Amino acid sequence: MDCECRRKALAPLPAMALSPQNRFAAVIVAAGKGLRAGQPLPKQFACWRGKPLVRHAAEGLIAAGGGPIVVAIPEGAHDIAAGALSGLSDIRFVTGGDTRQASVRAALEALSEEGPSLVLVHDAARPHCPVEVIDRLLLELQHCPGAIPVLPVVDSLAVAENGLMAGSADRDVLRRVQTPQAFRYDAILAAHRAWQGNPVAGDDAQVARAAALEVALVDGDERLRKLTFAEDFMNPAPALAPRVGTGFDVHRLADGEELWLCGVRVEHHRGLSGHSDADVGLHAVVDAILGAAAAGDIGQHFPPSDPQWRGAPSGRFVAHAVALAAEAGYSVGNVDVTLICEAPRIGLHRDAMRASLADLLGVETGAVSVKATTTERLGFTGRGEGIAAQAVATLLPVERT
Repeated sequence: MDCECRRKALAPLPAMALSPQNRFAAVIVAAGKGLRAGQPLPKQFACWRGKPLVRHAAEGLIAAGGGPIVVAIPEGAHDIAAGALSGLSDIRFVTGGDTRQASVRAALEALSEEGPSLVLVHDAARPHCPVEVIDRLLLELQHCPGAIPVLPVVDSLAVAENGLMAGSADRDVLRRVQTPQAFRYDAILAAHRAWQGNPVAGDDAQVARAAALEVALVDGDERLRKLTFAEDFMNPAPALAPRVGTGFDVHRLADGEELWLCGVRVEHHRGLSGHSDADVGLHAVVDAILGAAAAGDIGQHFPPSDPQWRGAPSGRFVAHAVALAAEAGYSVGNVDVTLICEAPRIGLHRDAMRASLADLLGVETGAVSVKATTTERLGFTGRGEGIAAQAVATLLPVERT
């Protein structure tokens, strides 16, 4: 899936703009009428698995590092949109146009003051937004001004004419296009502004190609399917039972390192050394959530051998684990963390740690416990060589429709 622009003089973005830890701007297209879904209100605001459809899309983008997020909505729908996305940060609304293309243009213009380096455009009707797909898109933007997720066509194709088969098409050269679609912001905004004629392009990749921008193809995901018809909302998912997972992590203390515990920087003469920012508390929480969701462990999703995670904030790992749990139909019920060390004193920071964890997990502070204990000066923690943490997480099934 190489892109021709790899061989052209395309000005590279600064390295930080493509860092997986850096935020990107996003547009959610939610301005349609959604009539085919048979809902009493536009489908993007209809409830699906316990939440408005558009909220699933927004939470997925936020979990991947998205912000600000501009949501294009129908005229007069501000109140219902604000209610659907209440409590989410860095969200703003614009009134969409008569076509998808016009709505995206309006949202892109609304981002012009920030002038982000990268922007993702996503359909509100696609509730799942896998982080790994977003990572593939962002990495491809190092080489091309645009990138889109696609899937192969597996069925035979027929050309229809007057209700009869008039020919066939070669499925080997065709792909199913999904969103989010990723672009360098300046390039896609210029392409929209340069569009000639009625704004009726099916998606932003078509707008980009009309402006002679090359668009790379990356592997999509079946989870990105679009909810379109009434049966997409009517078919109930199998009942889920609550789940419990445990996590355990250890990092050594070293000179010259910052000490991060449960998302809070703690003043101490030594810090933890290791994977990312080495927040041993958050790493244990991530493994507990992943364990409850039967989704592997932190090392599988964020290999310590991969240099892109060096120094990364562990809060991103927590967001990824929460998003995976949500895709499986679960939300975090409660988390219990025990930090094992002789120093520093954890009690002074317990409330800040609980608040930080609650914010990362999207739960009330009362659903988060942070405790500390020592090993009576026995072992590596007793000798002050490192800090260990263990965590238990409960996942609760989200109400499904």
